Amino acid sequence: MPAFDLPAAELEHYRPDVQEPPDFDEFWRDTLKEAARTEVLVSVRPAENGLRLTRTWDITFRGFGGDPVRAWYSRPAGVPEPLPAVVEYAGYGRGRGLPHERLTWVNAGYAHLLMDNRGQGDQYGNGGATPDPHASAPGGPGPAVRGLLDPRAYHYRRLITDAVRAVAAVRALPDVDGERVVAVGNSQGGGLALAVAGLVPDLAAVLVTAPFLCGIRRALELTDASPYGEIGAYLAVHRGAEEAAYRTLSYMEGVSFARRAAAPAHFGTGLRDTVCPPSGAYAAFNRYGELTGVDPRKEIHAYPYNGHEGGDAVHVRRQLDWLAAVLPISRRPG
Repeated sequence: MPAFDLPAAELEHYRPDVQEPPDFDEFWRDTLKEAARTEVLVSVRPAENGLRLTRTWDITFRGFGGDPVRAWYSRPAGVPEPLPAVVEYAGYGRGRGLPHERLTWVNAGYAHLLMDNRGQGDQYGNGGATPDPHASAPGGPGPAVRGLLDPRAYHYRRLITDAVRAVAAVRALPDVDGERVVAVGNSQGGGLALAVAGLVPDLAAVLVTAPFLCGIRRALELTDASPYGEIGAYLAVHRGAEEAAYRTLSYMEGVSFARRAAAPAHFGTGLRDTVCPPSGAYAAFNRYGELTGVDPRKEIHAYPYNGHEGGDAVHVRRQLDWLAAVLPISRRPG
């Protein structure tokens, strides 16, 4: 697939206007205030992972509406002191899987919490364990269109709230340095991490790769690939629903969250990505932090011949090196 988005030279300076609803901040302030009325942690239970060098716990915390959300929490074995924590968000249609699947961050010496995606987990991977009891709003079967015509009923209002509460959950654990919490994600997870960066003012860092829900209107014009293709398919049937759909999506726009973020940020994108077009990642990157009054540390890595996989393991190594410089660990295991 040849490059299909803007040329690289234009992407580097791409700063599109975003159509923010006037009550964007109020919408999210009220949503998160409601979620914070309940204690965040429900249970913390040791989990067998088959590993000798990593300890894992099965965490349940309260997310949107006080609903129970599952997560895996892991940390290096034999390291008793509080550690900085990486909160990771999974991709579209994926659940938290099995506790031994994602070991990069814990092997680098961080505490690691992997949040389950409510109402997802059935498209690939090894499943999830968090239902979405609010998923009956009008919309198609896929998460991207559940409740699409009403921002208060939309799936991503709930999922973004869960993502913010995951940060509160990891901070409530006794062996975590709560002042050094990082949000990390790829694709849908990248969109969630970016939203968290815009909604949690004291986040230590954010690492975002191929983010979904960035530059949404342009993405819907460029690609029919899922998840954006699910939204397009819904609007192809529900003709005349575009205005309501775009209003809902404007509350979830990653560029709007990026404008409100201040944490050091590391971005990545493939310039041939037809799932989450690179113009969305660049729009978020170029407008990152502009409403905060600070000039946050940030960098972006583009992979001209790669699609949604981006830089793959090469990019992960760049993330590891960057985070080690931004958020060093005082003592590493071994």
